[in-house]
Amino acid sequence: MKKLALHWKIVIGMVLGIIWALLSSYMGWSSFTINWIDPFGTIFINLLKLIAVPLVLFSIIGGVANIGDPSSLGRMGGKTLLLYLLTTVFAISLGLILVNTIKPGKLIDEQSRIDNRINYEIWASSQGHEIKDGINYLEDPEFFQRAQEISELTKQDLKEVSVSDKIATADKRKETIPLQPLIDIVPDNFFYSLSNNGLMLQIIFFAIFFGVCLLFIPDEKSAPVLKLVDGINEVFLKMVDLVMQAAPFFVFALLAGVVSKMAGDDIGKVVEIFKGLSWYSLTVLTGLLVMIFITYPSILKTFVKKIPYVGFFKAMSPAQTLAFSTSSSAATLPVTMECVEQNLGVDKKISSFVLPIGATVNMDGTSLYQAVAVIFLAQLHMIDLTIGQQLTVVMTTTLASIGSAAVPSAGLVMLIIVLDSVGLNPAWIAIIFPVDRILDMFRTVVNVTGDAAVCAIIANGENMLDYDNAKDPTETFDLKS
Repeated sequence: MKKLALHWKIVIGMVLGIIWALLSSYMGWSSFTINWIDPFGTIFINLLKLIAVPLVLFSIIGGVANIGDPSSLGRMGGKTLLLYLLTTVFAISLGLILVNTIKPGKLIDEQSRIDNRINYEIWASSQGHEIKDGINYLEDPEFFQRAQEISELTKQDLKEVSVSDKIATADKRKETIPLQPLIDIVPDNFFYSLSNNGLMLQIIFFAIFFGVCLLFIPDEKSAPVLKLVDGINEVFLKMVDLVMQAAPFFVFALLAGVVSKMAGDDIGKVVEIFKGLSWYSLTVLTGLLVMIFITYPSILKTFVKKIPYVGFFKAMSPAQTLAFSTSSSAATLPVTMECVEQNLGVDKKISSFVLPIGATVNMDGTSLYQAVAVIFLAQLHMIDLTIGQQLTVVMTTTLASIGSAAVPSAGLVMLIIVLDSVGLNPAWIAIIFPVDRILDMFRTVVNVTGDAAVCAIIANGENMLDYDNAKDPTETFDLKS
């Protein structure tokens, strides 16, 4: 087992978790699983949430501040950031269009979704969250009776759940004004924002503001701060690494617990969960393939006529292959730079500036997957998010993508933040965990392909692209180099 790669250990943990969930459902051991195995899954979620906020804070500060002197960036820096931002917003929008069209979360048995919805309302009340679509199923006598059957709460407890949501909704409506979302982004107490995962947009705002201000102070004063920020960021990345080393066990517990909670002693519900998961995977994969084979080549062809469709993929295939196998943009970065410089003819001055920024802020594949995942999980629990709430998803995923570490499974940490931002249960990531690794491989290919396309566009605009004299990748590129 020690020789196995971590992702294979996680896959084994997931498979064992699913097998255990099926077995406990069949044997009637669901209560044992929920009481004695599921808590370790909760610990896993808590550890990821513990790391998520400071990781995003210091990643974004470091990412923005390390851009360099704003006066020297000029036109090239502005175009780079703008292109990365536009492709990210497009990727998220594409994901939202696909998930709202295919509706993978609605393609499972209705009774399973009703039970999921009841559990969601009970969870939202316990966490003090407002019910997102303003509808309380527990007010319906039919659903109230079902809630008594599937939960351990008393009739009085369930009535309090219903009443508390009404009060929360009424208070929320009283406070709402047209520009309230804009007001909510700017914190009045940063330390309070740090203590609340639901206020992640405020933390992101502060991090960007702090990073930008670092650019405008003398180097001798900003350098120690940047060194500290980079050092702290490395510590939190190491925390993610250590937590992920224990992930196989935690994933087993998390998956067994979540599936047992959703299915109870009814094995048919487990089948329904994985039916929905198949549609979810197909939706995400469709979006990612559209980005790779249609969106990026189209954008590239619009700005750079000289690079042919097949030529672009031929030039980038070594980097794309490595990205698929490692699921890490950071690990692929040296190969990406070599492909772009040797095979596309991009000047090193451009690639050394654009690609490292891309590895930090350009996470199109991750952003698309997060948008699809949030809406899918909402659909699975019969929650109809409004356009405004979906725009919050767009904004949060766009900004959170800046703080996504370019390492495997970092998107899961960011997904917790996005779920929190729209008041959904972060523990639901366990539902999509079984297919995360294979989708992560495709997401990383999207990220690397997007970095290369933007790099070529910037190089062409700065007259630093010489594709005609670039080398043939099949003859000159050595992956081991």
